[in-house]
Formats: sequence, structure tokens, C-alpha cells
Amino acid sequence: VQLQASGGGLVQAGGSLRLSCVASGRTFSLYGMGWFRQAPGKEREFVSAISWGGGSTYYADSVKGRVTISRDNAKNTVYLQMNSLKPEDTAVYYCAANPRRYSSSYYDAKQYDYWGQGTLVTVSS
Repeated sequence: VQLQASGGGLVQAGGSLRLSCVASGRTFSLYGMGWFRQAPGKEREFVSAISWGGGSTYYADSVKGRVTISRDNAKNTVYLQMNSLKPEDTAVYYCAANPRRYSSSYYDAKQYDYWGQGTLVTVSS
């Protein structure tokens, strides 16, 4: 599975962005999908994830209520809609694919087998 993330950019605080991640291959629907982010000088952290069928979603407390993850298996694409952005949301955002089916795996970057190249989100104050 190859992943291509896009949609990052520069936005003012309070603004919105929608990130997209397109996957190659025919097995996209078999993977749970996650978004992680890494700010300068910090470790990569979990942002959100969605189960393979889209029926379950997971969010970090820091983004809950401001972020919505969704997927379109017909388009091999997962989305991350981010609203009410804050300067602390500034980071490189990565999408990743997780073949495991248990929910606790979605929070752990080590459980993801495939990663996209990242897209930079910069939120100015």
C-alpha cells in the first residue's frame, strides 16, 4: 500500500483545512487508517483513526470536537477535516495504514505498517 497525503498549508488560527490521503492498491478497505502528527522537536503523536469499514472513529483528546475523520473506500481515500485550528496544531501530518482489527492498535504508531510522506500544516496566531 502506498499512501499520498495532501491538503496541508498555512492557515490562520480559527481556520479550517481538510487533509486527504489517497492509497494505491485494491486492499485499502481492509486497513484501518490513522493520522499522526509531528511538531518540530516533538515526538510523533496520534491524532485520529478510523476502522476499516468506517464504523468506528478515534480521536486524541487534543483534537476532539475540532477534527473529523472519514473515509471513502470507493476512492481509496481517507480525510481529516480540521476546524478551529490552533497554533499548537502546527505539525507535519502523516497518514498511515493499520491491518490490525483491535481498537487499541489504532492509537499506537508501531501498529501501522504503511506511512505516507506527510503534509505540513502551519497555523499562524
